[in-house]
Amino acid sequence: MAFDATFFALVGLVLFLALVAYLKVPGMLAKSLDARAVNIRNELDEAKRLREEAQQLLAEYQRKRKEAEAEAAQLIASAEREAAAITEDARQKTEEFVARRNALSEQKIRQAEADAIGAVRAAAVDLAVAAAEKVIAAKADASTQQALFNDSIGSVKSRLN
Repeated sequence: MAFDATFFALVGLVLFLALVAYLKVPGMLAKSLDARAVNIRNELDEAKRLREEAQQLLAEYQRKRKEAEAEAAQLIASAEREAAAITEDARQKTEEFVARRNALSEQKIRQAEADAIGAVRAAAVDLAVAAAEKVIAAKADASTQQALFNDSIGSVKSRLN
């Protein structure tokens, strides 16, 4: 019988399959694939766990950010209230200061007016006395002066007694 190349290929294939079966290659392949599947499943579980942790961290950081924003808003509101109070206090103190200054200035003006009126009156009295003295001196002769002198002495005596 003549064996051709196809027969030898068939025999080689059968021997190869027998050798593969004898060495338990399909079991090793299945075991390797199972191990790889378990490894992939473990990696997927780990990734899922890491994802959940990341989501928890994200939620926590978002909560902390909201708290920080609320605290910042409270600080800003507090600072605005404080600034408004300080501004109002400064405005009130400024108004009081201006009112006191105005009152003091008005008082000084009234005092200066009173002093000026007094000085004018004193000058007018001095001027009137000097003018009267000149007029009396010019119109009075010796007998009139003696009569005035005697009359003044009599007036003083009656007041003293």
